Amino acid sequence: MKLVVAGGTGVVGTHVVDVAKGRGHDVVVLSRRTGADVRSGEGLADAIAGADAVVDVLSTQTLSADVSTGFFTGTTRALLDAEKRIGVPHHVALSIVGIDRAPYGYYAGKVAQERLVETGAVPWTILRATQFHEFAGQTYERAKIGPLHLAIRMRTQPIAAREVAERLVELAEEPPAGRARDLGGPREENLADMMRAYARAKGSRAWIPAISLPGEGGRRQRDGSLLPGADAQLGTQTFDEWLATQRF
Repeated sequence: MKLVVAGGTGVVGTHVVDVAKGRGHDVVVLSRRTGADVRSGEGLADAIAGADAVVDVLSTQTLSADVSTGFFTGTTRALLDAEKRIGVPHHVALSIVGIDRAPYGYYAGKVAQERLVETGAVPWTILRATQFHEFAGQTYERAKIGPLHLAIRMRTQPIAAREVAERLVELAEEPPAGRARDLGGPREENLADMMRAYARAKGSRAWIPAISLPGEGGRRQRDGSLLPGADAQLGTQTFDEWLATQRF
């Protein structure tokens, strides 16, 4: 199969490319360096010509609902328009568990993305996954005031990015399935504890106070809205196991 990956250099995308190549697929990574711009749509049709599936794992670093929505609607429309023009038979998109219960900030963009995929003309599969293990480190680096890092209270059930990639490739190999079963990690964690463990693994012994984010979005992070349901598919690697493999 020819698989085209949008976001193929990101946290999940690099694993998607590696897994797909390991399974013998012809893989194309969309990039402006190779003449394909997922924002403007320029060069996309040529890049995805002959694709059996396009896997969209694009992401952006923002907490703004407007910025997130602008990014995901723009890139999704560009991809779907190009796929429709040349007859790509399958669009696979990665989304996030529980976003319809917490459509705020970054998640607002993912909700908008899902709607475009679901109402578009290209047959589709959407996989919702929980936060990745890497989320602890990403949040640790961003949540700080001057030199003081803050630990964010959030109930989460983190999943290995590699396991998400494996599932995405499996879905791309199969016919379009609509909403696939949600994918979550093997056990619930608290993001504040994960962030502190990440900091300790990096050698920090600094005080990291825990805070609760304000507003409805913060409340949803703490009340379990972003946890997978009882029917979700669960991965195997725990956060502690993942952290033990990291080299800082």
